[in-house]
Amino acid sequence: MGFKSYPRVYFELLFSGFMLVMGMSLSSAFLPIFANDLDPSGVLVGFTVSAWFLSRIFTELPSGVLAGWFGLRKLLVSGLALSALGTLLCSLADSILLLIAGRALWGLGAALFFTSSTAVILDLFQPNVRGRALGTFQGIEFLGSFIGAPIGGFIARALNYRSVFLSTFTLMICSLTATFGSSSLREVDARGRQRSRAGMSLRDVIPVLGSWNVSVVCVNSLSRMLVMMGLMSTVFPLFLNQQLGLSVELIGVIVSLRTAGLILATLTCGYLSDLLGRKPIVVGGMLIESACLYLYTLLPSFEAYLFIGSLDGFGGGMTMTSLVVLLSDVVPRNLRGGAVGMYRTFMDIGGFLGPMFFMALFRSMGFNIAFYSAILILAANIVFASGVKTGKTKEDSVDKA
Repeated sequence: MGFKSYPRVYFELLFSGFMLVMGMSLSSAFLPIFANDLDPSGVLVGFTVSAWFLSRIFTELPSGVLAGWFGLRKLLVSGLALSALGTLLCSLADSILLLIAGRALWGLGAALFFTSSTAVILDLFQPNVRGRALGTFQGIEFLGSFIGAPIGGFIARALNYRSVFLSTFTLMICSLTATFGSSSLREVDARGRQRSRAGMSLRDVIPVLGSWNVSVVCVNSLSRMLVMMGLMSTVFPLFLNQQLGLSVELIGVIVSLRTAGLILATLTCGYLSDLLGRKPIVVGGMLIESACLYLYTLLPSFEAYLFIGSLDGFGGGMTMTSLVVLLSDVVPRNLRGGAVGMYRTFMDIGGFLGPMFFMALFRSMGFNIAFYSAILILAANIVFASGVKTGKTKEDSVDKA
């Protein structure tokens, strides 16, 4: 299945997702530093990052179900509108509390968009090409992160932090306009609501948690986000700035190269997961991430982190795409929207707890202990992920036939 045969809505959502992710990444190199400037005590720095996920915890699962009743298009448009409003609040922030409020609203909007868009992608493609379709989608989305991180660092240096958030607001408006005006999205939305109404409700979705396979995938999502947001997005930039003395521009370069590795993995490993299976790619990715976390503690220098960061990103990208597709392999088609919402709810819990947990660990026990703790978490994930049993769902078998 070539790109020419991909439906138009795929590329329209790709554009909106690209703009959203690029806007998110513009502040990734300096967000903890900006939060620390507004709150020198450091008490609320971790919560500034966590706030992105707090509101999402309570909306991801319901959004997967509500999409079947109110339509994916409304959730996608609403999500982008809330993201735009959140970035505007961040640009006006003169206190840590306003920055937290803007981040929370921004995160809520992103949750509505990504839950709905992921459900659309999983539903559009058959299992034999689903991995590469989602992998390509995520890879090009994260190309925006690769571009955005260093640009945000340079804008912050040349102007100020608030100008970066205003730039993000502009990107959100572009994304919102494209999604709101999409006629193909209206058509896909109408078909999806007819199918979802036939058998999707919270009563149907919640028991899915009782499945060992789904539980393992969701816990993996929580644990990986705990490490990603707590260690790599909160502690790591502060360590680079305060202990290695790196400027926000150089931090942005490291973040960007890490994202480059992630992009390469999502573009290639979705295809490999279609050929080799989801589990080998998931486990392999976490093994690479674990090795890189250990290397960070051995080689604390800018030059070494350029290489380790790109390899770390590659391992993260391997797991990211294949874990979501693995979820789609173990749940029925009509419950995928709710299952994706459940998966992302666990992810958000990890994202909320991670910054506070790892900041406390970093301040009390140091950089190395924080990284060793993350390695143990990933090691447990590898053991559990190896036990997931996969197979085609009934709906997918019928569709393929």
